[in-house]
Order: sequence, then C-alpha cells, then structure tokens
Amino acid sequence: MQSSSERLADAMLHASRALVASAARSLGAVSDEVTLPQYRMLVVLATRGAQSGTQLAEELETAPSSVTRMCDRLEAKGLIARDQGPDRRTLEIAITTEGDELVGSVADDRRRRLAALVAAVPADQRDVLADALDAVARAGGELPGPAPDWAVGWDR
Repeated sequence: MQSSSERLADAMLHASRALVASAARSLGAVSDEVTLPQYRMLVVLATRGAQSGTQLAEELETAPSSVTRMCDRLEAKGLIARDQGPDRRTLEIAITTEGDELVGSVADDRRRRLAALVAAVPADQRDVLADALDAVARAGGELPGPAPDWAVGWDR
C-alpha cells in the first residue's frame, strides 16, 4: 500500500504529464520561431525585466556562451534588444514588443487549454485542487511565500 506521500508524488507525475503536453502544444504554435530554451529566455525577460548575459546564464542554468548564441538568434528575429548597460561595461538584454507579444500569445493559448482541463474537474473539487496546486507552485518557487532553497522555476 502506498503512503500518502507516494500517492501524491504519483498523482503529481500523472498531472504533470497532462500539463506538459498542454504546454508543448501551446509552444508548438511558435516552434518555427523559437526553441524551448529561447522561449524560456523570453519568459525570464518578460517577467524579470532586462538582464545581463551573466544574469540570464544563471537564471537559465546554462553557459554564458549559450546565452550569447540564443541572444544572437533572438535579436536577429527582433524578439530581444541588446543595449549597453548603465555602467557601460555590460550589455543589457531586454525583450522587445514583438517578443512580449510572442510570450503573451503562448500564455493565452495555454490558458485556453488549461480552461478545458479545469472544465473536466468536478466543480466541487476545484477549490481544493487550486489550494493544492498553489502549495506545489509555492514549494517550486513560483508563488510568493516561503519556498525551499532548492526551488527552481521558469522565472524564480
């Protein structure tokens, strides 16, 4: 017999498959424009504001050279802009209006897809599920409030 922690972990694994599939479908609409790592960079810039290449490398947990290559591609597509930082020693990378619109279109599509999933959940279970998902999101560093040191999110 499974413990409650094991049952919860299994339920989260199954739910995460459905959520990842939904997110992948939303990203599929822009896959000709950006890769998943590039999209992730755009999300960080959209939610955290302009960043240096070093900051982005830390946020994305990747090598600075990878950030430079991603920036080259995203800048060529008009999705980000690089400008000299206030100290004139670093470049600041910022999302452009076009990049922000791309992130917004994916987010809108994800909301529509999630609404369909929510509609399939019995109405009397939705508040309990929302509270449980908030707790998981908080533990993962996605919501305000105490999160463990290991919490890793898309935009920390």
